[in-house]
Amino acid sequence: MRRAFIAYLLLQVVVSSSDAADDPTKPVDYEWVKITTTAAFAPRDGAGALSFQGKMWFIGGWNPGAATRSFFPRICNNEVWSSKDGAEWILEKPNTFKDRSFDAKADWEGRHTAGYAVYRDKLWILGGDCNQGNYQPDVWNSADGKNWKLINPATPWGQRALHYTVVHADKIWVMGGQTMPAFAKSEEAFYRDVWTTTDGVEWTQVKPQEPYWSARGMIGGSAVHKGRIWILGGGTYDTPKSPTRQYMNDVWSSADGVKWTRHVEAAPWAPRQYHDVAVWDDRLWVLEGYAKANRKDAWYSADGEHWFEVPNTPWQPRHAASVFVHNGALWMVAGNNMEPDVWRLQRK
Repeated sequence: MRRAFIAYLLLQVVVSSSDAADDPTKPVDYEWVKITTTAAFAPRDGAGALSFQGKMWFIGGWNPGAATRSFFPRICNNEVWSSKDGAEWILEKPNTFKDRSFDAKADWEGRHTAGYAVYRDKLWILGGDCNQGNYQPDVWNSADGKNWKLINPATPWGQRALHYTVVHADKIWVMGGQTMPAFAKSEEAFYRDVWTTTDGVEWTQVKPQEPYWSARGMIGGSAVHKGRIWILGGGTYDTPKSPTRQYMNDVWSSADGVKWTRHVEAAPWAPRQYHDVAVWDDRLWVLEGYAKANRKDAWYSADGEHWFEVPNTPWQPRHAASVFVHNGALWMVAGNNMEPDVWRLQRK
């Protein structure tokens, strides 16, 4: 009888502790672990970050520095690296984006801050940037990270950059973004539209109902939590006609892309753009970013309304990092700090 009573008390302690840890109004203890500051890849920002087949996949990226010109002869490249543990990285696909002889139908142009997704057992790249003086309105996928297939050379939403991409309800969703006339010839446009696809070829435009989020982009990663798409902050890049950037910290979600709920008008984390979002440990995450300077913070929320900061961030300020959800942890890799570093976040 006494053993049964002790077991019962221990169970209540465990349940009570678990309930406290998962209470959305209470913080959780997390810690960052340094994996390496000298990974095998060259420094870069805006590289795709996907977890697929037991590996992290690090896709493309941007670095205009003279010291790395051999890796980025055209500012962006189309390398693909993989890693199981964050310490050892394997070059799965060498860069082929080297000069003007490049064939954009045979391989994807180098790019950064594109749309990236894992969908129907493949890696996907959806759209790109305009650093080469043209937009990249294409869709590519791969079953192994090495061999890529052109699925669609010109999507109906394609003349844009800095869009937000998620997988939800067995569809790929592309939202927001903008044109960048200073980089590629185009009319100025800031988007607040929503598009979906099940194959990358045929696209359907979803018509959101007011009220919903204002025109924006510059959100890296993706956040789908509790059956809903989440928009967490974001912003706009300066253009010749609109030279003032916008920085946002509002929080929106939707189950269908039509009806949107604003959970917070101004979250406790600073307004930002070029940040990364994720869902890990049954929580929404907002990490690093840019707001007139690079940031080095990490915030989480179980419900989009109660937010907590992980204290004592050890990595350097950055934006446009590569954030992975992989092997039971959240990973921070590279970014605009321009170091080949890798960090893992875990519960204490």
